[in-house]
Amino acid sequence: MASVMSFPTRIVYGRGAIKELPNELKRVGASRPLLVTDKGILQAGLLRFVAPLLEQAGIKAPIFTDFAANPTDADALKGIEAYRAQNADSVLGVGGGASLDMAKAIALLVNHQPPLAQYDDAKGGDARITPNVPPIIQVPTTAGTGSEVGRSTVLVIDGTKTVIFSPHLMARAAILDPELTVGLPPFITAATGMDALTHNLEAYVAKGDHPLADAIAIDGLKRIAANLKKAVQNGKDLEAREQMLLGSAFGAIAFQKGLGACHSVAHALTPVAGTHHGLANSLMLPTVVSFNRMAAEARLAEAAVALGADPKMSVPERAHLCAEIVDDIRVACGLPRKLSQAGVKREMIPQLVEKALADACHQSNPRPVTEVDFERLINEAF
Repeated sequence: MASVMSFPTRIVYGRGAIKELPNELKRVGASRPLLVTDKGILQAGLLRFVAPLLEQAGIKAPIFTDFAANPTDADALKGIEAYRAQNADSVLGVGGGASLDMAKAIALLVNHQPPLAQYDDAKGGDARITPNVPPIIQVPTTAGTGSEVGRSTVLVIDGTKTVIFSPHLMARAAILDPELTVGLPPFITAATGMDALTHNLEAYVAKGDHPLADAIAIDGLKRIAANLKKAVQNGKDLEAREQMLLGSAFGAIAFQKGLGACHSVAHALTPVAGTHHGLANSLMLPTVVSFNRMAAEARLAEAAVALGADPKMSVPERAHLCAEIVDDIRVACGLPRKLSQAGVKREMIPQLVEKALADACHQSNPRPVTEVDFERLINEAF
């Protein structure tokens, strides 16, 4: 049976890479992009890196900020109204995962009818998505979701995190400039960094055959293990920030192979408990790694080496150590270790189990996960 591997995104990266933005917009024929960014980016003044460049190049970019931290399908409908009202011809996402996902959702709606629920990947909605999508350029200001190179947008639809997935949603270019991430506070740096770590680790151990994704995931793990703590402790460390951006992008490239049970619980925690997505992954990852050990021992042993374990140790020892190393990294970054320390209540567990079970991510988990397993995993992480 044939396998398919993709590695298509154009990535412009490095200190000062943002200066290439006007050229990248012109390259794809974008003269009036709708600039999609969240209110926090606006308030933090991060558009000072972007606005003068567009102005000097004579590119008018109306701004859309009217969406939630966890964007919904209703937010996307407001976005497409803004796109049409401003006579935009393309979409420019600037910000964290919410901004980049919203940019993709708006671009999809330009030539695809609502409701967005009909494009739900878990229900075969990808078949409804055509190549008729305007150009998307993405500029991340966090090193976490990797949404700038991903082919999915994640929206809350009817209270459930819904993945809309298609190669046609990929950016025509992603611009990774570490200077745009310098102002991130330590908690956001840590939580988004743990999200990126989870993407790489879950993709590496996921079921399926994708050697390219595996190689990229291992490289991503090495970069994150070496630089996350540095970026949290000294936000102005540009080398650490640059390596984290690359590690984050690599995680999103790698997870075209699949994710796992950790993401299924994280996708439940955000709508049910309001937990930040990266923090949700961080809270669950060591527990899920331990659960997967019997099904993915060799892979977890390799991942442990990428995260800093001694390669001379035996495979079972390294696989066992993997969860411990992940725990050490999150503690070193100042993140809580238990769900109970992050505002999650015990009475939420039945709902969390139900939503995690309904989420598609665990279908590529190396070990099958039942309703009983999810209940046990969430209780263990509590």
